[in-house]
Amino acid sequence: MKLDAKTVASLALPDGKPDVIFFDDELSGFGLRVRAGGHRSWIAQYRARGRTRRQTIGSVEKLIPIEARKAARKILAKVELGEDPQGAKQEQRRQAVHTLRSVAEAYLEARAPELRPSSLRVTRLYLTGRYFKPLHTTSITAISHPDVAARISAIKRDSGSVTAKQARAALSSMYKWAMGEGLMGKSPFNPVVGTNSPAGPQAGTRVLSDSELTRIWNTCGDDDYGRIIKLLILLGSRRSEIGGMAWSELDFDAGTWLLPAARSKNKHPLLVPLPPAALAIIKAVPRTSRDQLFGARTRAGFTGWERGKRALDARAGIEAKWRVHDVRRTVATRMGDLGVLPHIIEAALNHRGGAKRGVAGVYNRSHHEAYVCNALLIWSEHVLALAEGRKDKVVPLRA
Repeated sequence: MKLDAKTVASLALPDGKPDVIFFDDELSGFGLRVRAGGHRSWIAQYRARGRTRRQTIGSVEKLIPIEARKAARKILAKVELGEDPQGAKQEQRRQAVHTLRSVAEAYLEARAPELRPSSLRVTRLYLTGRYFKPLHTTSITAISHPDVAARISAIKRDSGSVTAKQARAALSSMYKWAMGEGLMGKSPFNPVVGTNSPAGPQAGTRVLSDSELTRIWNTCGDDDYGRIIKLLILLGSRRSEIGGMAWSELDFDAGTWLLPAARSKNKHPLLVPLPPAALAIIKAVPRTSRDQLFGARTRAGFTGWERGKRALDARAGIEAKWRVHDVRRTVATRMGDLGVLPHIIEAALNHRGGAKRGVAGVYNRSHHEAYVCNALLIWSEHVLALAEGRKDKVVPLRA
């Protein structure tokens, strides 16, 4: 029959059937579905990729037969052109579930075993914090290039270009992961690509003078932050490495600290021979039930960097601005001034590059433990001599 106003009015469910479809004789695939309870709706049925698809067009009460037939013709025309309208509709619904926030949580869970705790914490802040919050409930496939560009500009305005650059990088990495996981649909794209990248932090050049280093050392309080800064001065480590130091990493009998690969920036473990001054500071830390020496959280280690730095700056009164990472650069520079050779300095600071590139990096696998131990002893003696206003006692050993 031809589905028109007259025939539709006369159609009813056959006895004993809860659901039946009456198809139109003129337009193949166009039909009226009648279900128990009086529900009647227009449908378009077709085959695509070996499957029968059925797409609801609308109810009889809202669409007259002419309008429904016109809509069905458009759907079936798309099928003739190789499309799958209902499949595309289902894909849109599926992708709508993948909001930026939900994908960010999945991404963070997947990367957790690979990232250092501090890196994971910062990445979580960028992706699930306030920076991209206006896009959190939006599907990742619906977020456009202008959407991302607007957020990066807002982050730069509110938090600075360095934060904006790092937030942009975190979002781009998440999108690359999502594409690899097949969460971006049939035509995946990264909306971060092509957005303007804010300027990053300038390479640091600040080396603290002896007087500045002495003032910082003598100003450090007898608290977590003060102990951490003193250990950074003595060992030249990265702040996250000292801030997350654990009792299980320490061997007091051997006088060593084993920095595990999981907490090392270059993913290489480092056995650090602790000079007496560093051992004394560590032994003075009150023991608790936590494995971490510093901080109040269970496994996060120390986190009060900004608050501790402000308090130290207020007491030290150093006019020129300095960063905690300047201490590491100062240790490397001053060790060189004391006659420690470059490859020993790199070994002491667990830095790969420079003296260990090329053939040396491939074939020379020595960690130079004896020379590193001597270098840290020379350096710690120099620091203590500066702090106490006396001359050095240790004579440098030439490698």
